[in-house]
Amino acid sequence: MVEKISPEQLNEIVKKAIDALEDGKKQIFEIAESARQEWKDLEIKLAELQSKVREVIEEVERLSHLEKESRYRLMILSKNFKIYSEDEIKRAYDIAREMQIKLALKKENEQYLIAQRTELEMRIRRAREIVERAEYLITHVATAMSYLIDALNNISRTIDELQQKEMMGIRIISAQEQERQRLARDIHDGPAQSLSNIVLKCELCEKLLDRNPDKAREQINELKQLVKSSLQEIRRIIFGLRPMSLDDLGLVPTLQRYVATFIEETGIDVTLEVYDLDEVTVDKVVEVAVFRIIQEALSNIKKHSKATRAHIKLYIKNGFLMGRIVDNGIGFDKVKVEEQRRANIHESGFGIYGMRQRAELLKGKLCIQSQEGKGTTVLLQIPVNSIEKEG
Repeated sequence: MVEKISPEQLNEIVKKAIDALEDGKKQIFEIAESARQEWKDLEIKLAELQSKVREVIEEVERLSHLEKESRYRLMILSKNFKIYSEDEIKRAYDIAREMQIKLALKKENEQYLIAQRTELEMRIRRAREIVERAEYLITHVATAMSYLIDALNNISRTIDELQQKEMMGIRIISAQEQERQRLARDIHDGPAQSLSNIVLKCELCEKLLDRNPDKAREQINELKQLVKSSLQEIRRIIFGLRPMSLDDLGLVPTLQRYVATFIEETGIDVTLEVYDLDEVTVDKVVEVAVFRIIQEALSNIKKHSKATRAHIKLYIKNGFLMGRIVDNGIGFDKVKVEEQRRANIHESGFGIYGMRQRAELLKGKLCIQSQEGKGTTVLLQIPVNSIEKEG
């Protein structure tokens, strides 16, 4: 028999969790501040080093000119050795030799400074990545703490709400989707715009750099490609966290875009059939749940099924949104997989359990049909209006 947790025990658990999160948040903040300060210091050093590099480049050009002149003068004197004295020729030779040595040393210094500059740029990039990751973690820790503090201050109400499984589940889903929407917009307006600006600056640098332009252009082009791929990755993350088109355009256009991207990335032939969804008003939370369920179903097809084709069908029937997702993959032993997922529910991610939970929390049903060697079918049924209006 499972022992019940008293409000006092739950209160103590929440307090300990908050203390641990506070300590973790403090450590993450210290890491972020340290990395930010290092980033700032490195930027200053890089600016100073850039100035030195420019000075050395100018000096190399000056010495190259002088060295050419000295060699030319030595050549003239050597050809006309009858006109000039031995001392004059020797002095011209010494000057030419001295210029060669100075030029070689200065070029070596130039290469050393360029290597230092490259190392500084790599350190700046690493420091910036640490800051961004730390800020991301701080935001999520703060969000988790706000939930826990609210639970601590309203322990009785929280316990009552936990007993109301369906409404609490809907609120959790709504909170998760709101957070994903906020995070998606933050990334879109922040890092994505910054990366776009970096591409423009790279193009400007390409025009300004005049020393060894071929090599400089090659390196800058590589950097541009890296930044552009990073921008694509950020936009992909934004879509995965919370497709903004779900709010702006609705479920069907969002699914069409997601399926098209899925086909392009995986090569799996997916067809999407939709009927009657434009004739009824579907709750937003239902649209989100259906999108997430289809997203997870396609993810499972990609990871496990070895399928080459899949078919998705959505339609309205008697006030229910009905769904059917079929693939021609290898299938699985349903009983064995369900037991494994229940035993490792916290490690297996969203999975079948999460898909079923989303449907049931909205007073719907989700059924999995599969046999080894015969593919898999997901059947979905959710009321189009699942949220009870509070009086």
